[in-house]
Amino acid sequence: MRMILLIVAALFLMGQRDAILVPAVSQDEVQVRQGFTGTELLLYGAILDPRGQRGGAEYDIVVVLKGPTEPITIREKDRIAGIWMNAESSDFRSAPSFFAVAASRPVEQIVDERTAAIYELGTRFIQLSPTGQIDPEKQSRFAEGLVDLRQRLGLYKEDMSGVTINEQVLYQSRIQLPSNVITGQYTAETFAISNGRVIASEIAEVEVRKVGFERLVEIFAQRWSLVYGLLAVGLSVSMGWIAGRLFAMI
Repeated sequence: MRMILLIVAALFLMGQRDAILVPAVSQDEVQVRQGFTGTELLLYGAILDPRGQRGGAEYDIVVVLKGPTEPITIREKDRIAGIWMNAESSDFRSAPSFFAVAASRPVEQIVDERTAAIYELGTRFIQLSPTGQIDPEKQSRFAEGLVDLRQRLGLYKEDMSGVTINEQVLYQSRIQLPSNVITGQYTAETFAISNGRVIASEIAEVEVRKVGFERLVEIFAQRWSLVYGLLAVGLSVSMGWIAGRLFAMI
């Protein structure tokens, strides 16, 4: 039913010159509860040519799902006097906490590298905004390290065959959100590309938020951080003391 409504909405816009892109997400809110193991988002929609022709034969689709940005410091370890220690570091002002790209075919076959960099159509094109003066070679090394780390955590990913186009009009893609995603506003930007040029783009939003007891803990930690810290330390000391007493009794 929702897919039919998408097509109907697109037909009302047929008078415009540009391609019509109507995206949607299977759920606009993801609730994180105790025992949350991740979830799968279905990103789908329709694209129609303003001339009334079916779009799937002429257009490629790329979907970029981003999580909230956050500042982060990346440290590089080096072996000093036989001991692995933190050496150089680099700060980034706005690294996305989650980043996933799905495309109807490999991006390098769809657009040139400059266009891919403008629209961030891949993990190597993420705009990380380093702080301060930094050598380009060093910046590239730390950026690659950040991407590699978050790929291993399942937070950055690419699927260059992850978008299917059906009936030359409808498209869909499935992106897995892992259990370690942070809460906040996520944006799913869909790009319609023809002959190496982005001809249409639209954004859908997804809210990831904690509910239940986890939400209460989060609010408490944000509003009364000092009390929360003291309680956490007190609980840790108490548990350690109780464990010590129990082992002493054995």
